[in-house]
Amino acid sequence: MAHPFQNCLLRALPDADLALLTPHLVPVPLEIGAVVVGANEPFTHAYFPESGLASIVSKTHDQRNLEVGIFGRDGMVSTALVLGADRTPHETSIQAPGTWLRIEADRLREAMRQSPALTGVLMRYVQAFLLVLSQTALSNGSYTVEERLARWLLLAHDRLDGDELPLKHEFLSLMLGVQRATVTLATHVLEGKGMIRAKRARITILDRAKLEAAAGDTYGVAEREYERLIGPFRKA
Repeated sequence: MAHPFQNCLLRALPDADLALLTPHLVPVPLEIGAVVVGANEPFTHAYFPESGLASIVSKTHDQRNLEVGIFGRDGMVSTALVLGADRTPHETSIQAPGTWLRIEADRLREAMRQSPALTGVLMRYVQAFLLVLSQTALSNGSYTVEERLARWLLLAHDRLDGDELPLKHEFLSLMLGVQRATVTLATHVLEGKGMIRAKRARITILDRAKLEAAAGDTYGVAEREYERLIGPFRKA
């Protein structure tokens, strides 16, 4: 029988442990720009994406934004809730529309108290997500904009259906922490090498193998660890 959910964390749970959550999961359609978790706001709900893409953003004192991580059906929010915190200084917002499963924060906390298996899956996800963050830091400090862009496109490709990614240059600028003009130049480089085709608010992956080669060591370490800890989620 087909699994009722697309979220990788929910799919990793034994049936009895998933049953603790299922009655309380409410499908919520979310559009681009929706703020799922506000910075420094107490957690009222947790979310498990079934589709779409979200970014976790850090704001500077002068209100500039920098993305620290992205996730889709491979993850949940908030990892801070899993670790016992009641809020986070980071904001989570939608970058590609999709359906998310919402559960009251207290319901998730209670289910974690009852289920070592659920707690284990969520804690392993925290570990996997920390590796994504560490790879982002490594990429930002040691690699070119083209290599970093290749990585972020692979991250989005893994988490979205199909080869067409509904990504605006504003989002890519946020992901890379550079100006839009720099994103445009880097996009043209990858496009010129036959890896992608870029149109307004949409990038199509043409040759994933070339894109992975361009990303080099920025991509793969965190992804392999996720698959070891939780299960497969990447596109071939």
